[in-house]
Amino acid sequence: MHVVATAGHVDHGKSALVQALTGSDPDRLEEEHRRGLSIQLGYAWTALPGVGDIAFVDVPGHERFISTMLAGVGPVPAVLFVVAADDPWMPQAAEHLAALDALGVAHGVVAVTRCDLADPAPAAARAAAELRRTSLHGSPVVPVSSRTGAGLGELRNRLAELVLGLPAADPDADVRLWVDRRFTVSGAGTVVTGTLPAGTVARGDTLSTGSGSVRVRGVQSLEQPVDSVSGVARVALNVTGDVEDLDRSSLLTTPGAHSWTTTLDVRVSGDAITLPTLPMLHVGAMSLSARCRPLAGDLVRLTLSRPLPLRVGDRALLRDPGSRAVWGVHVLDPLPPPLRRRGGAGDRAQVLLDLTGTPDLASEVARREVVELATLRRIGVPDLPAPAGVVRAGSWLLSAGRAERVREQVRDAVIEHDRARPLDRGLSLTVLAERLDLPTPELVAAVLREPLRLVDGRVVVPGAGDLPAEVERALAALAGDLAESPFAAPTAERLRELGLDTAAQAAAARSGRLLRLAPGIVVLPGADRLAVAALSELPQPFTASEARTRLGTSRRVVLPLLEHLDRARLTRRLPDDRRLVL
Repeated sequence: MHVVATAGHVDHGKSALVQALTGSDPDRLEEEHRRGLSIQLGYAWTALPGVGDIAFVDVPGHERFISTMLAGVGPVPAVLFVVAADDPWMPQAAEHLAALDALGVAHGVVAVTRCDLADPAPAAARAAAELRRTSLHGSPVVPVSSRTGAGLGELRNRLAELVLGLPAADPDADVRLWVDRRFTVSGAGTVVTGTLPAGTVARGDTLSTGSGSVRVRGVQSLEQPVDSVSGVARVALNVTGDVEDLDRSSLLTTPGAHSWTTTLDVRVSGDAITLPTLPMLHVGAMSLSARCRPLAGDLVRLTLSRPLPLRVGDRALLRDPGSRAVWGVHVLDPLPPPLRRRGGAGDRAQVLLDLTGTPDLASEVARREVVELATLRRIGVPDLPAPAGVVRAGSWLLSAGRAERVREQVRDAVIEHDRARPLDRGLSLTVLAERLDLPTPELVAAVLREPLRLVDGRVVVPGAGDLPAEVERALAALAGDLAESPFAAPTAERLRELGLDTAAQAAAARSGRLLRLAPGIVVLPGADRLAVAALSELPQPFTASEARTRLGTSRRVVLPLLEHLDRARLTRRLPDDRRLVL
């Protein structure tokens, strides 16, 4: 299905033209027929050969219903712009065109109606001239008569070309349905309608309302029940659950797929960037009040009166209800940091200056420095391979610049700690994450590079600090003990004589000066490699007893030594407890 919205001045024949194209009256309220104008959004549809179904969202043209008009065009990618041949260019036509331009709508067809009542050439020329300055420049202009049928064939052809040129919607995208009507059907309950821009809704789905959730009991498209429907499409959903607050200012979204935000940084466009403090924001089918805080130039921070699930690149409209001026809004950052200090607005503007509003992983990570992948996905940033230099740990990303700073901060923190507490060498990943304000110790581990090492769960800097003199003397004496018998680990009594208590052993091991095989069992660094060389000379596989004999040591030492070699994947233990050198 394709969806096209109408636009144009009141009483220029939008509804009559839709009825002539589809055979259905989009004005379905008795009051609309009595007053002869559209008050609420209407819709009708037709099928075009080679194209399929086209649904028309018919919007009111009266100035008092501009919010309803914007609710109709907001989620729709294309427009049928209507002007009358027997009227001059009118205020609501200008206002509708300004709104479409501000929203960035670039796909349209202009219908000059009532060509049976007046020469359509002047109105067509004026419309083309007005469109020339907008996002709809170059749209085809077709004179038509809803009464006689003149030009309707050409208009259908142009509409077919229009919708065939629209970008395809992603059926697997997250759902974000802007509700434009809500009513109750006897025996069914609450029904909401809207234009689904992308994604798929199916019977049985659960959708979020922001503050609650609803379950989809039934789906209709073009008044026919279906199991599911994919955007772009007009849909009607029979829903149950948290329906009390559902109305035309509601949204239904894929649960957990969006960040509902009240603060966003945007770029605005318009004839003059002098915004009111409290304009109305029109986005999708919704309108709400917002507070503007200028940052610099065309960059503005908006604070919304209620949370919305906005994403990078979203288009919206700011409107001054008093002057009726409108400005386009392009969302740059829907989750900006707070402005806490004097000059913060200007600094923030410098950060935003080069942003285009196109979701970009490299830019987002560089700007946020540390961010969770789920957060980026919720604001519309695709999960692509991390750019060069970016550190990924679990679900977190760390920018290249922040990773380099963290690496330096870790080194400085460990060196400072080791100098203050030489027998308690190194710091744990958890302590470092807390000190450096990182959300997970995994990020600390991921940035480690030589000379930083992770030993027994602690980050150490070998050689960054001297061991106490008494420990150095003890290590020198131990080296003498093991010079001839490298696998004759000292007894507990000998360790006490040397002054190598548990703390001193741990400090020496973290410094790479001792190899701890088990509590109270230590040898010199490199003893494991010497053991592998000696054990490789044995017939393979070998027993623990054969290893003890070959290494000239005791069972007390050989068992933890062999377990150490297994863990280091220097040997492999077989089911019968024998081992192979790898």
